[in-house]
Amino acid sequence: MEPVTLTTPRLLLRAVGPQDTDAVYAAVQDPDIQRWTTIPSPYLAEHARSFTEQMVPDGWTEGSMFTFGVFLPAGGLAGMLALTMRSLGTAEVGFWTVKEHRGHGYTAEATLAAARWAFTRMAIDRVEWRAEVGNHASRAVAERAGFTVEGVLRSCLNNRGVRRDCWVGSLLPSDLGLPSAAPYLPAPARG
Repeated sequence: MEPVTLTTPRLLLRAVGPQDTDAVYAAVQDPDIQRWTTIPSPYLAEHARSFTEQMVPDGWTEGSMFTFGVFLPAGGLAGMLALTMRSLGTAEVGFWTVKEHRGHGYTAEATLAAARWAFTRMAIDRVEWRAEVGNHASRAVAERAGFTVEGVLRSCLNNRGVRRDCWVGSLLPSDLGLPSAAPYLPAPARG
């Protein structure tokens, strides 16, 4: 699939390329991004090049991972967001935000835009969010974007060779007033 560009009232979401390598490299030097994500640490210039020149384009071509750089109107990189296909109709969202752009709601806004696109154009019926227990910033973004936190998965994440518990949440088309691609029959409420 060819990469798509999405817009929101404050943001431009587009695939990153070689022209963005330096901005990605600089942003990911932030210790918080390296702590809470599974990107290489230390993060070297060659990692940024591989990401922008190979990983992002290959994900779009293969339909396995749809990565968007989150840009402000003036062109500055505010963050990164990816939807990774996990199973039929299910994608997992992952994101990070450039340190100086945290706290403005950009990542939640971008997450909603990407989810709407996935629900309406990609026949995805569930966007999952996972974050290591304790990553309160990621959880705040997910909740602000409307995700329902469903619980804790024990020993679910492997971050630098250490198994860690993670929170898991979901966003469904119906949460945004959109139809599902496949019928959904929720479990009956317990009384």
